[in-house]
Amino acid sequence: MYPEAYIDYLAYFHGKRDYFECHEVLEEHWKKEGMQNGVWVGLIQIAVSLYHQRRGNVEGARRMMESAIKRLDGQKENIAALGLDHSLLLEQLKKRLSDITSRFPYTDMNLPVTDKSLFNECCQSIKKHGSSWGAMSDMDNDQIIHKHRTRDRSEIIREREAQKRRKNTAAE
Repeated sequence: MYPEAYIDYLAYFHGKRDYFECHEVLEEHWKKEGMQNGVWVGLIQIAVSLYHQRRGNVEGARRMMESAIKRLDGQKENIAALGLDHSLLLEQLKKRLSDITSRFPYTDMNLPVTDKSLFNECCQSIKKHGSSWGAMSDMDNDQIIHKHRTRDRSEIIREREAQKRRKNTAAE
């Protein structure tokens, strides 16, 4: 019923709290399938905001959370179709934005999943990775906290260079 990438997103979000992977799996899905009224992008922005907040990047966390709130505010039906409580989600995001702005320390959060079958499917996925729903962030795990530093960016760099070449060729 739900896309596999969305299940993976929720599993990374609520299990190992690997927000970088949340971003990666949902971005790949979003680029293949389209924006679905911006909901995928909004969910990605939530994960990116939490990734930044946990690392102490207050400005990046604030900008991403503000953008996620704006993007998801008018998406009640689309959010509900993803098994989430729209009102509660926006309430949580606004509270988190206030916490970020006030420079409160990072705390884990859970998205308000209302669909029991979605919740059960996510729990099964999380269990396969040796974690459980609502696990606390491992603040000593640099592989998760600072994941962007350890990833292989060669494909991204090649794609940016190819885009630059195409742009320069078109301008000539």
